[in-house]
Amino acid sequence: MKPKHQEIHFVERIGWLRAAVLGANDGIVSTASLIVGVAAAAQGRSDILVAGVAALVAGAMSMAAGEYVSVSSQRDTETAELSRERAELATQPEFEREELAAIYVARGLTADLARQVAEQLMAKDALGAHARDELGITAATTAKPIQAALTSALTFSAGAALPLAAAMLAPLALVTPVVFAASIAYLGALGALGAWVGKAPMAKAVARVLVWGAAAMAVTAAVGKAFGVAV
Repeated sequence: MKPKHQEIHFVERIGWLRAAVLGANDGIVSTASLIVGVAAAAQGRSDILVAGVAALVAGAMSMAAGEYVSVSSQRDTETAELSRERAELATQPEFEREELAAIYVARGLTADLARQVAEQLMAKDALGAHARDELGITAATTAKPIQAALTSALTFSAGAALPLAAAMLAPLALVTPVVFAASIAYLGALGALGAWVGKAPMAKAVARVLVWGAAAMAVTAAVGKAFGVAV
């Protein structure tokens, strides 16, 4: 019987939301920092734009490759754990049933009720029950390498395009302050959007991206200014 009232849970968005926010944030911060550093080193507009475009392309490919490798490793681990669990269910189902019941007892059920729950869940989907309650693997959290790689690459490119556009439109003498200010605004909006989509506290999310983004650009600008070279 289906419940009359079904709640909407935003944990299902964790996988792609994490990759999207990380990609866009990294695109803004890394590209803006590079542009600010090159501009602070008194380079010409062509040098600034070449550096920005190179940062966009290289960063997007790096993010895609990094996410794919990382999430694929997680996926391999999950697959290995499920294969091991499947073999254990086939060779020692009673032990696995007691193991599942023990988990429910630890969560507050009585021993008899925990045993009944374990039996009924395993009768319907033994591997699914153990994957969820023993291994912590669910449809919402399972690794998706291709999705993570594409999301990171696309959102990095979108994020990197914002400070690059600001650098193209700003007068050469004002590239550093314009890119800095624009990037801070973009980061604040990104933090607020990520918090809104995930229904998380907005002030904390915005403050986090602003502090680290501003610090990255300030340090890079200082290095460019001190050494007078592109960084």
